[in-house]
Amino acid sequence: MTTARKPAKPQPSSSGGGDRARTVRIILGVLVLLNLVAAGLILYPPGGSAESLESDLTSLRKQVTQGRAALNETRGHATKVEKGRGAGDQFQRQYFMDRRTAYSLLVSELTGAAKTAGIQEKGYAYAPNLIEGSDDLGMVTVTANFEGSYRNLLALVRAIDRSKDLLIIESLNAAPQPNNVLTVAMKINAFTRDGIAGLTPSAVAQNDPAQNVAPEAPAAQTTPTPTSGPTPTSGAAR
Repeated sequence: MTTARKPAKPQPSSSGGGDRARTVRIILGVLVLLNLVAAGLILYPPGGSAESLESDLTSLRKQVTQGRAALNETRGHATKVEKGRGAGDQFQRQYFMDRRTAYSLLVSELTGAAKTAGIQEKGYAYAPNLIEGSDDLGMVTVTANFEGSYRNLLALVRAIDRSKDLLIIESLNAAPQPNNVLTVAMKINAFTRDGIAGLTPSAVAQNDPAQNVAPEAPAAQTTPTPTSGPTPTSGAAR
């Protein structure tokens, strides 16, 4: 008599258990890594700690305050520069002569001063010069000669000093002459705007009163009269 064999129970696969264990270990490792990253971010945030950020903010606020103070100071300097420039331009407009009319104005000023002082003019000479470092400002040196009394000389100096233009007496020489008369030589500096490039010697000659005197007519030539013999007469004398 034969007996039937019971079927064998299936044995669990060892390979499937190993895969699950490996998966669990990987998940645990990832979680540990994420926890470490989170702890690092908490302990060392990307922008720095709260104390460091507060210190940086305080420093930035201080820099902003200093920058505003420097900006306000610069604006104050710029305002002063503009005021100074405006005052300089006003001074030039008031006391400097226009280069195109400088010589005629100088002649008028000096002639008027001489008439006011009652002193006699003896001629003028002009020497134009550019002011170094400037393209539109110039100086004209006038050598003026006069003749008169000491009182006339004082009156002339006062009249030049009260001129509406900037006239500076650089030098003054006075030599006594007979009859209480002084021969006076002055060097006077006047200042022009827009340079003096257009003032040529011909322009100086045209504005110099000594050069404007009309030339004398040549003397008429006369035929000597014979000492003997009849004097011829013209037909108009009949």
